[in-house]
Amino acid sequence: MSPVLVTGGSGYLGTHLIARLLRDGHEVRTTVRSAARSAAGVRAAVRRGDADDTGLEIVEADLMSDDGWKAAVEGCAEIHHVASPIPVVQPEDPDELIVPAREGTLRVLRAARDAGARRVVLTSSFAAIGYTPKPGSEFTEEDWTDPDTPGLAPYPRSKAIAERAAWDLMRDAATELVVVNPTGIFGPTLTTDLRSSTHLIKMILDGTMTVAPRARFGVVDVRDVADLHIRTMTTPDAAGNRYLAVADDPTVSFLEIAQMLHRRLGVATPTEEAPGPDLPRPIIHNDRACALGWQPRDVETTVVETAESLRDLGLLPPGVL
Repeated sequence: MSPVLVTGGSGYLGTHLIARLLRDGHEVRTTVRSAARSAAGVRAAVRRGDADDTGLEIVEADLMSDDGWKAAVEGCAEIHHVASPIPVVQPEDPDELIVPAREGTLRVLRAARDAGARRVVLTSSFAAIGYTPKPGSEFTEEDWTDPDTPGLAPYPRSKAIAERAAWDLMRDAATELVVVNPTGIFGPTLTTDLRSSTHLIKMILDGTMTVAPRARFGVVDVRDVADLHIRTMTTPDAAGNRYLAVADDPTVSFLEIAQMLHRRLGVATPTEEAPGPDLPRPIIHNDRACALGWQPRDVETTVVETAESLRDLGLLPPGVL
Protein backbone atom coordinates (compact mmCIF):
# COMPACT_ATOMS: atom_id res chain seq x y z
CA MET A 1 0.00 0.00 0.00
CA SER A 2 1.44 3.37 -1.01
CA PRO A 3 1.66 6.12 1.61
CA VAL A 4 -0.93 8.88 1.67
CA LEU A 5 0.59 12.36 1.52
CA VAL A 6 -0.81 15.16 3.69
CA THR A 7 0.73 18.60 3.18
CA GLY A 8 0.84 21.00 6.13
CA GLY A 9 1.17 18.27 8.72
CA SER A 10 1.73 20.61 11.67
CA GLY A 11 -1.57 22.45 11.19
CA TYR A 12 -4.96 22.33 12.85
CA LEU A 13 -6.65 20.31 10.09
CA GLY A 14 -3.50 18.50 9.00
CA THR A 15 -2.94 16.85 12.38
CA HIS A 16 -6.54 15.64 12.56
CA LEU A 17 -6.39 14.26 9.03
CA ILE A 18 -3.09 12.46 9.70
CA ALA A 19 -4.46 10.95 12.92
CA ARG A 20 -7.61 9.74 11.17
CA LEU A 21 -5.65 8.17 8.29
CA LEU A 22 -3.30 6.41 10.73
CA ARG A 23 -6.24 5.12 12.77
CA ASP A 24 -7.71 3.77 9.53
CA GLY A 25 -4.53 1.78 8.90
CA HIS A 26 -2.78 3.94 6.30
CA GLU A 27 0.89 4.73 6.09
CA VAL A 28 1.14 8.54 6.02
CA ARG A 29 3.80 10.93 4.78
CA THR A 30 3.46 14.60 5.70
CA THR A 31 5.27 17.79 4.83
CA VAL A 32 6.43 20.50 7.21
CA ARG A 33 8.59 23.53 6.54
CA SER A 34 11.17 22.51 9.13
CA ALA A 35 11.35 19.00 10.52
CA ALA A 36 13.74 20.16 13.24
CA ARG A 37 11.14 22.62 14.56
CA SER A 38 7.93 20.69 13.87
CA ALA A 39 8.44 16.93 13.87
CA ALA A 40 8.14 16.37 17.62
CA GLY A 41 5.04 18.56 17.82
CA VAL A 42 3.37 16.78 14.91
CA ARG A 43 3.97 13.38 16.47
CA ALA A 44 2.66 14.56 19.85
CA ALA A 45 -0.46 15.99 18.19
CA VAL A 46 -1.11 12.78 16.29
CA ARG A 47 -0.84 10.77 19.49
CA ARG A 48 -3.36 13.12 21.10
CA GLY A 49 -5.62 12.07 18.26
CA ASP A 50 -5.39 8.45 19.48
CA ALA A 51 -3.18 7.38 16.59
CA ASP A 52 0.07 5.40 16.53
CA ASP A 53 2.65 7.67 14.91
CA THR A 54 5.02 4.84 13.95
CA GLY A 55 3.32 4.80 10.55
CA LEU A 56 4.09 8.49 9.99
CA GLU A 57 6.96 9.82 7.87
CA ILE A 58 7.77 13.54 8.13
CA VAL A 59 9.60 15.31 5.30
CA GLU A 60 10.56 18.92 4.61
CA ALA A 61 8.95 20.95 1.82
CA ASP A 62 8.03 24.64 1.68
CA LEU A 63 5.16 25.94 -0.46
CA MET A 64 7.38 28.76 -1.71
CA SER A 65 10.22 26.52 -2.91
CA ASP A 66 10.48 23.65 -5.39
CA ASP A 67 12.90 21.84 -3.07
CA GLY A 68 11.53 18.68 -1.56
CA TRP A 69 8.26 18.32 -3.45
CA LYS A 70 9.38 15.69 -5.95
CA ALA A 71 10.54 13.48 -3.09
CA ALA A 72 7.43 14.27 -1.02
CA VAL A 73 4.97 13.06 -3.67
CA GLU A 74 7.05 10.10 -4.87
CA GLY A 75 5.07 6.87 -4.61
CA CYS A 76 1.92 8.58 -3.29
CA ALA A 77 -1.26 7.81 -5.23
CA GLU A 78 -3.40 9.90 -2.88
CA ILE A 79 -2.49 13.45 -1.86
CA HIS A 80 -4.37 15.71 0.54
CA HIS A 81 -3.19 19.29 0.02
CA VAL A 82 -4.10 21.02 3.26
CA ALA A 83 -1.25 23.51 3.73
CA SER A 84 -2.19 27.14 3.14
CA PRO A 85 -1.44 30.48 4.82
CA ILE A 86 -4.19 31.73 7.17
CA PRO A 87 -3.54 35.20 8.61
CA VAL A 88 -4.39 36.36 12.11
CA VAL A 89 -4.83 39.84 10.60
CA GLN A 90 -5.23 40.83 6.96
CA PRO A 91 -1.95 42.09 5.46
CA GLU A 92 -1.73 45.54 3.90
CA ASP A 93 -0.20 44.02 0.76
CA PRO A 94 -2.63 41.41 -0.67
CA ASP A 95 0.22 39.66 -2.46
CA GLU A 96 1.56 38.52 0.90
CA LEU A 97 -1.33 36.03 0.85
CA ILE A 98 -2.22 35.72 -2.83
CA VAL A 99 1.23 34.72 -4.08
CA PRO A 100 1.93 31.91 -1.57
CA ALA A 101 -1.67 30.64 -1.79
CA ARG A 102 -1.63 30.45 -5.59
CA GLU A 103 2.00 29.46 -6.17
CA GLY A 104 2.05 26.97 -3.32
CA THR A 105 -1.08 25.25 -4.59
CA LEU A 106 0.25 25.07 -8.14
CA ARG A 107 3.62 23.77 -6.93
CA VAL A 108 2.00 20.84 -5.09
CA LEU A 109 -0.40 20.07 -7.95
CA ARG A 110 2.34 20.07 -10.56
CA ALA A 111 4.42 17.70 -8.45
CA ALA A 112 1.40 15.41 -7.97
CA ARG A 113 0.56 15.47 -11.67
CA ASP A 114 4.13 14.83 -12.75
CA ALA A 115 4.43 11.93 -10.30
CA GLY A 116 1.27 10.31 -11.65
CA ALA A 117 -0.79 10.57 -8.46
CA ARG A 118 -4.31 9.20 -8.78
CA ARG A 119 -6.12 12.02 -6.99
CA VAL A 120 -5.51 15.23 -5.06
CA VAL A 121 -8.05 16.53 -2.55
CA LEU A 122 -7.42 20.24 -2.02
CA THR A 123 -8.61 22.23 0.97
CA SER A 124 -9.96 25.52 -0.35
CA SER A 125 -12.53 27.56 1.59
CA PHE A 126 -16.04 28.98 1.62
CA ALA A 127 -14.10 32.19 1.08
CA ALA A 128 -13.71 31.08 -2.55
CA ILE A 129 -17.48 30.60 -2.86
CA GLY A 130 -19.51 33.07 -0.84
CA TYR A 131 -17.69 36.37 -0.40
CA THR A 132 -19.33 38.11 -3.33
CA PRO A 133 -22.80 39.30 -2.25
CA LYS A 134 -25.82 37.80 -4.01
CA PRO A 135 -29.57 38.12 -3.51
CA GLY A 136 -30.79 35.91 -0.69
CA SER A 137 -27.22 35.10 0.44
CA GLU A 138 -27.81 31.46 -0.54
CA PHE A 139 -24.73 29.53 -1.64
CA THR A 140 -23.89 26.21 -3.28
CA GLU A 141 -20.78 24.82 -4.92
CA GLU A 142 -21.80 26.54 -8.16
CA ASP A 143 -21.02 29.95 -6.67
CA TRP A 144 -17.65 31.70 -6.87
CA THR A 145 -16.18 34.66 -5.07
CA ASP A 146 -15.17 37.30 -7.62
CA PRO A 147 -11.62 38.42 -6.71
CA ASP A 148 -12.49 41.89 -8.05
CA THR A 149 -15.39 42.38 -5.62
CA PRO A 150 -15.02 45.93 -4.20
CA GLY A 151 -13.61 45.92 -0.68
CA LEU A 152 -12.80 42.20 -0.73
CA ALA A 153 -10.19 41.33 1.92
CA PRO A 154 -6.90 39.69 0.85
CA TYR A 155 -7.72 36.28 2.38
CA PRO A 156 -10.91 35.48 0.43
CA ARG A 157 -9.33 36.98 -2.67
CA SER A 158 -6.33 34.66 -2.27
CA LYS A 159 -8.54 31.60 -1.83
CA ALA A 160 -10.61 32.35 -4.93
CA ILE A 161 -7.53 33.01 -7.05
CA ALA A 162 -5.71 29.91 -5.80
CA GLU A 163 -8.67 27.59 -6.37
CA ARG A 164 -9.33 28.94 -9.88
CA ALA A 165 -5.67 28.40 -10.71
CA ALA A 166 -5.88 24.82 -9.41
CA TRP A 167 -8.85 23.94 -11.61
CA ASP A 168 -7.21 25.57 -14.63
CA LEU A 169 -3.98 23.61 -14.13
CA MET A 170 -5.66 20.24 -13.63
CA ARG A 171 -8.36 20.54 -16.29
CA ASP A 172 -6.77 18.03 -18.68
CA ALA A 173 -4.50 16.21 -16.24
CA ALA A 174 -4.68 12.47 -15.64
CA THR A 175 -4.47 13.19 -11.90
CA GLU A 176 -7.97 13.84 -10.57
CA LEU A 177 -8.77 16.93 -8.49
CA VAL A 178 -11.40 17.32 -5.77
CA VAL A 179 -11.86 20.48 -3.70
CA VAL A 180 -13.28 20.76 -0.18
CA ASN A 181 -14.61 24.22 0.75
CA PRO A 182 -15.02 24.49 4.53
CA THR A 183 -16.75 27.36 6.29
CA GLY A 184 -15.26 28.47 9.61
CA ILE A 185 -13.38 25.48 11.02
CA PHE A 186 -13.74 24.97 14.77
CA GLY A 187 -13.42 21.90 16.99
CA PRO A 188 -10.85 20.37 19.33
CA THR A 189 -7.23 21.21 18.63
CA LEU A 190 -4.52 18.57 18.73
CA THR A 191 -1.77 21.20 18.57
CA THR A 192 -0.70 23.76 21.14
CA ASP A 193 -0.16 26.37 18.42
CA LEU A 194 -3.47 28.21 18.32
CA ARG A 195 -4.80 29.08 14.86
CA SER A 196 -7.45 31.60 13.87
CA SER A 197 -10.64 29.89 15.10
CA THR A 198 -9.20 28.37 18.27
CA HIS A 199 -7.55 31.70 19.06
CA LEU A 200 -10.97 33.37 18.78
CA ILE A 201 -12.50 30.88 21.21
CA LYS A 202 -9.65 31.56 23.63
CA MET A 203 -10.31 35.31 23.33
CA ILE A 204 -13.99 34.77 24.15
CA LEU A 205 -13.12 32.66 27.17
CA ASP A 206 -10.24 34.63 28.68
CA GLY A 207 -11.93 38.04 28.47
CA THR A 208 -9.75 39.44 25.68
CA MET A 209 -12.86 39.75 23.50
CA THR A 210 -15.14 42.08 25.43
CA VAL A 211 -17.49 42.81 22.53
CA ALA A 212 -18.38 40.22 19.91
CA PRO A 213 -17.42 41.19 16.35
CA ARG A 214 -20.40 41.62 14.05
CA ALA A 215 -20.34 38.69 11.61
CA ARG A 216 -22.53 35.85 10.33
CA PHE A 217 -20.87 32.64 9.17
CA GLY A 218 -21.08 28.88 8.84
CA VAL A 219 -19.27 26.51 11.19
CA VAL A 220 -17.86 23.05 10.60
CA ASP A 221 -15.97 20.72 12.92
CA VAL A 222 -12.31 20.09 12.05
CA ARG A 223 -12.90 16.35 12.51
CA ASP A 224 -15.71 16.48 9.99
CA VAL A 225 -13.54 18.29 7.45
CA ALA A 226 -10.98 15.49 7.83
CA ASP A 227 -13.75 12.95 7.32
CA LEU A 228 -14.94 14.73 4.18
CA HIS A 229 -11.40 14.77 2.83
CA ILE A 230 -11.28 10.99 3.16
CA ARG A 231 -14.75 10.45 1.68
CA THR A 232 -13.97 12.60 -1.36
CA MET A 233 -10.66 10.78 -1.83
CA THR A 234 -12.30 7.35 -1.85
CA THR A 235 -15.52 8.08 -3.78
CA PRO A 236 -14.93 7.51 -7.51
CA ASP A 237 -17.58 10.00 -8.65
CA ALA A 238 -16.17 12.80 -6.48
CA ALA A 239 -13.51 13.62 -9.07
CA GLY A 240 -13.89 17.07 -10.57
CA ASN A 241 -16.28 18.35 -7.88
CA ARG A 242 -16.26 20.93 -5.13
CA TYR A 243 -17.76 20.09 -1.71
CA LEU A 244 -19.00 22.65 0.78
CA ALA A 245 -18.27 21.60 4.36
CA VAL A 246 -20.69 23.18 6.83
CA ALA A 247 -22.83 21.98 9.74
CA ASP A 248 -26.54 21.45 9.22
CA ASP A 249 -27.31 24.22 11.74
CA PRO A 250 -28.12 27.75 10.56
CA THR A 251 -25.18 30.13 10.28
CA VAL A 252 -24.20 31.81 13.54
CA SER A 253 -22.60 34.94 14.99
CA PHE A 254 -19.74 35.35 17.45
CA LEU A 255 -22.29 36.54 20.02
CA GLU A 256 -24.24 33.30 19.60
CA ILE A 257 -21.03 31.29 20.02
CA ALA A 258 -20.32 33.25 23.22
CA GLN A 259 -23.84 32.46 24.45
CA MET A 260 -23.32 28.74 23.78
CA LEU A 261 -20.13 28.78 25.84
CA HIS A 262 -21.80 30.67 28.67
CA ARG A 263 -24.82 28.39 28.70
CA ARG A 264 -22.91 25.10 28.53
CA LEU A 265 -19.76 25.89 30.51
CA GLY A 266 -20.88 28.67 32.85
CA VAL A 267 -18.09 31.06 31.86
CA ALA A 268 -18.38 34.81 31.49
CA THR A 269 -18.46 35.74 27.81
CA PRO A 270 -19.28 38.87 25.78
CA THR A 271 -22.92 39.91 26.03
CA GLU A 272 -22.92 42.60 23.35
CA GLU A 273 -22.23 42.69 19.64
CA ALA A 274 -20.25 45.46 18.00
CA PRO A 275 -22.54 48.19 16.64
CA GLY A 276 -23.42 48.19 12.98
CA PRO A 277 -26.13 47.39 10.46
CA ASP A 278 -27.93 44.06 10.41
CA LEU A 279 -26.00 41.55 8.34
CA PRO A 280 -27.48 38.91 6.05
CA ARG A 281 -27.36 35.42 7.48
CA PRO A 282 -25.99 33.26 4.65
CA ILE A 283 -27.69 30.01 3.73
CA ILE A 284 -25.01 27.47 2.87
CA HIS A 285 -25.97 24.12 1.39
CA ASN A 286 -24.12 20.90 2.20
CA ASP A 287 -26.29 18.49 0.18
CA ARG A 288 -23.45 17.37 -2.07
CA ALA A 289 -21.26 16.37 0.89
CA CYS A 290 -24.13 14.68 2.70
CA ALA A 291 -24.83 12.59 -0.40
CA LEU A 292 -21.49 10.87 0.35
CA GLY A 293 -22.82 9.74 3.74
CA TRP A 294 -21.14 12.68 5.49
CA GLN A 295 -22.81 13.62 8.80
CA PRO A 296 -21.46 16.83 10.38
CA ARG A 297 -21.60 17.51 14.10
CA ASP A 298 -23.87 20.25 15.41
CA VAL A 299 -22.36 23.67 16.01
CA GLU A 300 -22.85 23.75 19.78
CA THR A 301 -21.05 20.44 20.28
CA THR A 302 -18.18 21.67 18.12
CA VAL A 303 -17.88 24.98 19.96
CA VAL A 304 -18.00 23.45 23.44
CA GLU A 305 -15.47 20.74 22.58
CA THR A 306 -13.16 23.39 21.15
CA ALA A 307 -13.18 25.17 24.52
CA GLU A 308 -12.68 21.93 26.44
CA SER A 309 -9.65 21.03 24.32
CA LEU A 310 -8.06 24.41 25.12
CA ARG A 311 -8.59 23.73 28.81
CA ASP A 312 -7.27 20.17 28.61
CA LEU A 313 -4.09 21.31 26.80
CA GLY A 314 -3.45 24.04 29.38
CA LEU A 315 -3.95 26.82 26.86
CA LEU A 316 -6.31 28.88 29.02
CA PRO A 317 -5.45 30.98 32.08
CA PRO A 318 -5.98 29.17 35.40
CA GLY A 319 -9.57 29.20 36.61
CA VAL A 320 -11.18 30.12 33.29
CA LEU A 321 -12.73 26.66 32.88
